Amino acid sequence: MATTRRADMFTEDGKPSDDDPRESRLKLGDERVTLVESLRCQRLTLEMKCAGLDAEAMARRSVEPSTMSLLGLVRHLAEGERGAFRIMMAGQDVPPLFCSDTDRDADFDGAVADPQVVRQAWEAWRTEVDFATRFVAEAPSLDITGDDPLNRHGSGGGQMSLREVLVGMIEEYARHMGHIDLLRERIDGRVGQ
Repeated sequence: MATTRRADMFTEDGKPSDDDPRESRLKLGDERVTLVESLRCQRLTLEMKCAGLDAEAMARRSVEPSTMSLLGLVRHLAEGERGAFRIMMAGQDVPPLFCSDTDRDADFDGAVADPQVVRQAWEAWRTEVDFATRFVAEAPSLDITGDDPLNRHGSGGGQMSLREVLVGMIEEYARHMGHIDLLRERIDGRVGQ
């Protein structure tokens, strides 16, 4: 007979509660509010699912043969935030955070069990999230566009609206939340919402 596992990471009984900051989100907003709140909740989920882990656990590649780790995903999502908002939408000419043309997987490959590497990853991620949050709040419309002629940021190449960038970032986080769940469960058995 199969056993049942309930989510236990954020609440005592696995049910939504006031302890979960994602439960207090705005639910009757317009399009911008809806997209921003959805992305905010994805970002909160990343932080919550990585909470309480040391550098060794953050860097552990616990789902072989994948090279993914929680730390690698934090670094990967920092790169995604930077590429989408700072480079493509704001048009800033800044280098990638971790990756390069010669090492496209450095976000994962450089995710080593060093407290300083973990600290730097979270600092980079928070810096990029803060930039993106300000950029979106100050944007006059979701119809403004950025250009990605070489398709380096998942646009398919060419112009992309801020609306599509927000949807794309929500998809990127959501895609990786399943990976994060599996990695965390393999590390310490915790199952999150």
